[in-house]
Amino acid sequence: MSSKQLNGWVSVGTIGLFAAAVLVLLASDATAQDKAPAKEDVVLVDAEGEGMTKDDALKAALRNALEKGGKQEIFSDSKVENFQLMHDTIISRAQGIVKDYKIVEEKKVVGGGIKILIKAKVSKSVLATSWGEVQNVLKQMGKPKILVSIEERIDGKTEKQSGLAMLIQKPLLASGFELVSAQGAEAIRAKESEDAAAEDNIRKVQAIAKDFGAQIFIIGTANANQAGMEDLYGTPVAFYNSDAQVEVYYTDTARLMASEMLPVTRGGARGRKEFSPQAGKMALANSSQTLVDSLYAQIMERWATDISAGGELILEIENLKFKGANDLKKLIADIEGVEDVNFKLTKGIAQYRIRAKMSAEQLAEKLSEGAAAEIFEIEDLKLNRIQGKAPEE
Repeated sequence: MSSKQLNGWVSVGTIGLFAAAVLVLLASDATAQDKAPAKEDVVLVDAEGEGMTKDDALKAALRNALEKGGKQEIFSDSKVENFQLMHDTIISRAQGIVKDYKIVEEKKVVGGGIKILIKAKVSKSVLATSWGEVQNVLKQMGKPKILVSIEERIDGKTEKQSGLAMLIQKPLLASGFELVSAQGAEAIRAKESEDAAAEDNIRKVQAIAKDFGAQIFIIGTANANQAGMEDLYGTPVAFYNSDAQVEVYYTDTARLMASEMLPVTRGGARGRKEFSPQAGKMALANSSQTLVDSLYAQIMERWATDISAGGELILEIENLKFKGANDLKKLIADIEGVEDVNFKLTKGIAQYRIRAKMSAEQLAEKLSEGAAAEIFEIEDLKLNRIQGKAPEE
């Protein structure tokens, strides 16, 4: 500080001296902050992904980029409740979160797949915001329970336990989803007949899923049939042709969530007899991993998309005319947590489709009080469906 500046400073009064000192301290603090390196929000990462198509490979690369970008700040605290489900949900939303990326290399790999290498910019603040949103939605809606029903046949004979079902359940359990117990699968086998039409099977499994409180059900078939013996390097091998088809539905609405199929694929296991149920199971297991991985990715991607927009709830009210139905629509739309509501009126029955970040039980509580309670009374409450009746005029 120069002598001229010093003289000017000393000549001010006590109040001016104090104020000037404060300004100097603030200025020096600001200077120190300017010199300190600011924490970077955006990180640049290299990531690669493989898939049978370019789109699948790119999705895998973006998921890997997101994993790398948030490894330290976002994904390090595994003690958080529902951590794995939150983690996998966020990773499944990679395409919506990682906006800035460039494909550096694309090449074919053994087996006919594609590998892609990308450079991507990951915003840690956007990632943290998404993490918070998923955490809040899970607290409001809870994590879904899933029922898996796969009819598996080896040489035309239905197996008591499906190996493909176990493969499908494994990543779902690892992510933190709840699964219907083995008793649920036994109930399905008891109620289904082997020659039932596919549509009938879907309706039956849907009904059982509701009974067991499952919001999602997975249904499918898996087959393995004899395809001859071969001698491989001196070892006899029983070969089987295997195929499978699996679909995933939301229980209340029967809306298709994901689907995947395994075309006829040949595989086998060591054995001296052409008839070998174990070889049939091995053929299915060896060829089904791609199906399982793809199905899991579809489930997580759809689940992540749907919970970010809010789950779908169904409200059905009897004895309503248009004015009452329209007034109720406005009341529902004003409820905090409701994202969207639409309704149709057919012969006095109003059906509302509601996207909301809450459970049916929570919505029912809100509808059982205030102006909505004057329009109708709730008579039945299920997983994602509320049914009620308006008083007759």
